[in-house]
Amino acid sequence: MNITLLYGTETGNAEMLAEDIQSELESGHEVDCQNLEDFDPGDFDRDAFYLLVCSTYGDGELPASAQPFAEAMAAAAPDLSGVHFAIFGLGDSEYDETFNQGSGKLAELLVSYGATQLGERIVHDASGDDLAEDLAFPWAEAAVAIAAEKLSEAA
Repeated sequence: MNITLLYGTETGNAEMLAEDIQSELESGHEVDCQNLEDFDPGDFDRDAFYLLVCSTYGDGELPASAQPFAEAMAAAAPDLSGVHFAIFGLGDSEYDETFNQGSGKLAELLVSYGATQLGERIVHDASGDDLAEDLAFPWAEAAVAIAAEKLSEAA
């Protein structure tokens, strides 16, 4: 399967996690990993599957590297029908009112342009006991399995 990992990060944690997920998936798939600030919304490919990893910044906003992507999406208003994605959020429950809102906003943005989210948005709590990888690796494997089924149905 052709998988593109896109990450939105403020401090680099989402980038490191995305690269770890890439390493986990590369044995069975072709996996590209890109910063959202370097990804053109016109480059979405309906034959690929997108895994997104996004942190939250400030008052529940998108992190710095995801903000140019969101602006480009608003300007381009792409038709993302037929595009499938799954999303993983990084956050800290110490910030109760804004906990993991960045990944939620990114998911809403993609869906608003017609993309289809596969599976539930999984979030990691930096104040919890789990390592992000402990949640992200099983999430990625499950999302890829769902995508394999969906993309084969569409073919």
